[in-house]
Amino acid sequence: MSAKHKKLKAPSWLEVGMGAALSVLLGVVLGAADLVLKPVVAVKEIPKDASSGTVYYIEGSRDFTKATAAAATRKAFAGGETVAVEEGELNMLFSAAKSDSAPAKPAEKGAPPADVKALDIGALNARIHGGKIQFADTVTYSVLGITGTVIVQAVGEFEKDGSEFEFVPDSFYVGGCPLQRLPFIRGFALKKLLFSQPVPADIAAAWPKLVSVTIEESTMHLRMP
Repeated sequence: MSAKHKKLKAPSWLEVGMGAALSVLLGVVLGAADLVLKPVVAVKEIPKDASSGTVYYIEGSRDFTKATAAAATRKAFAGGETVAVEEGELNMLFSAAKSDSAPAKPAEKGAPPADVKALDIGALNARIHGGKIQFADTVTYSVLGITGTVIVQAVGEFEKDGSEFEFVPDSFYVGGCPLQRLPFIRGFALKKLLFSQPVPADIAAAWPKLVSVTIEESTMHLRMP
């Protein structure tokens, strides 16, 4: 008795193409993940012998002696006045906004503890240098039992988009991965990783009234009509 053998069907060109595309996509994802986890070197200033393949981070200063001045500047801006904000004051305002954020709602029965987060984003930090402003923060992640910390930083300027001024980055790094040339991913990552903290209501109400946002030395000038 002879056994019947089924003839194996060769994969179609569509299946071959889809397999190749998935392989490329997987390679891109793994490559991006490797860059994100690449260590960022925190320094006080960029070294003269800086390596072109190294991503550096310089943290903006905090001036704790200007907490009262920072609060007064915020009140003046919310009241419609033109203000000049120094780097140290700006970081004090960010720290205050982080502290004043509403606490999380109590966890429901059976839900994981409130302190268990996939992403824990620190207070925003600003550095003003060379006519540009840098925004940065530290993101602590916990995924599938793996935890770590990534520095997110973007350097750019404010440009008017429609009726409001928006921050437009010239460079944007999540860890060691550059995202400035990927508009869709860049916008999503900026919102989720860098500017996730809600803007205080008084600042949000005053911001659309601005007629110009300029940066000089270590000061940001917010001009009202």
